[in-house]
Amino acid sequence: MAYRNGNYAAFYVAEPFNASALGAHATKDFCYYNMLRAWKGKDTSFPFNDSHDKTYNVRDNSAWETTLKPRLRERIRNSKNIVLFLSSNTVSSRALREEIDYGINDQGLPVIVIYPEYDSKDSLLINGSLKQSVKNLWDKLPIFRDSMNKVPTLHVPNKKEIIEAALNNNDFMLATKTSPDYYWYKV
Repeated sequence: MAYRNGNYAAFYVAEPFNASALGAHATKDFCYYNMLRAWKGKDTSFPFNDSHDKTYNVRDNSAWETTLKPRLRERIRNSKNIVLFLSSNTVSSRALREEIDYGINDQGLPVIVIYPEYDSKDSLLINGSLKQSVKNLWDKLPIFRDSMNKVPTLHVPNKKEIIEAALNNNDFMLATKTSPDYYWYKV
């Protein structure tokens, strides 16, 4: 069995994807992922261990079934959780559906959902529960909406300190995960 110490970042990018093209950097969810990488680059103690850096890169014009899909699955198998960026820009792409389906339904990975358009704990919640506007984002990715009840899922705003605490939370790591349910940081 693989040593699962990575955080698998799942995010929407327009297809075909090319990390070096301006198009990728114009895809907001990709920019939020890069924010985690920048925080790690500035502070090596930041607890983001990028699973995408654990295997060699492939060209996104590679064959889906023989190259891209197996590479995504390999990275997921080396991960302890999924960090999903879910925003109004998210689209249910083939790659994102595969990542979430395989990560949750096959590997049982807990999910930390970061909502980039929400910047505080208060902005996510109303009367101690997730706002309907947050829940409506789940419809952007039906495979996530329909599968997240199988694993512990932590919902957090796009705030560095809260994301850092979430990444350090043992309840949302494969080997020590808590029971399947929806969680968020209480205000």
